[in-house]
Amino acid sequence: MEERNLSVILLQEYDFEKRFDDREAIQWMQENWSKSFFFSVLYAAVIFGGQRVMKERKRFELRRPLVLWSLTLAIFSIIGAVRTGWFMVNMLLSSGFKQSVCDRGFYNGPVSKFWAYAFVLSKVPELGDTLFIVLRKQKLIFLHWYHHITVLLYTWYTYKDTVAGGGWFMTMNYTVHAFMYSYYTLRAAGIHVPRPCAMFITMTQILQMVMGTLVNVLVYQWMQSGTCSSTMENIFWSTVMYSSYLVLFCSFFYKAYLKTPTKSKGE
Repeated sequence: MEERNLSVILLQEYDFEKRFDDREAIQWMQENWSKSFFFSVLYAAVIFGGQRVMKERKRFELRRPLVLWSLTLAIFSIIGAVRTGWFMVNMLLSSGFKQSVCDRGFYNGPVSKFWAYAFVLSKVPELGDTLFIVLRKQKLIFLHWYHHITVLLYTWYTYKDTVAGGGWFMTMNYTVHAFMYSYYTLRAAGIHVPRPCAMFITMTQILQMVMGTLVNVLVYQWMQSGTCSSTMENIFWSTVMYSSYLVLFCSFFYKAYLKTPTKSKGE
């Protein structure tokens, strides 16, 4: 009886993915994608205004809320990586790399269509990461808030057009976030995580940016022959985004893990 109940639950889980109306979701995004600018401006006002408010105040600990927050995003990212990864692996094995880049079926596949939309929408609540930095009075680097704003703007902008390359972009991001938020969860819980783990996560982020830039180049080349469906505007903004991330993440990796700390004059 218990096994039967479990089977029913699993079928219901798969069913909600299949019943998801991707056409309605895409239409909503076409009509409302510009709201991402509102969220971005609100985000900037809150975090920079929050820093001013917190300047003369005592920092908040927020360890337990941070554990719960990071764990929730870790679980979401892991499930998203598995579900979208399944689509991409099948596509690679059945149709090859070129088709995996140019195929737009990711946006309306039986399973991937829900996780593609969930990915795009998740960029709004993910802005909450920065609130913990502000309230705990930690250092807020340019890379952090720039990354959050530009990812939100680009994902909402590009989902409405269901352009080629989206399957790679979303699956890579889900996978990297699965590692990243799992790491944050352990750190927030006070569990010691070896330094190489942090280096590995940053390296996966750099690899993601390299791959994202490569996919843009390939989409552009194959678009000329009519194989890939995209727009010059989308390729331009995506390339600007990934290239800037690549530079910033490489710089962060160097400063955080390779650069020798400079000693102060008093030492």
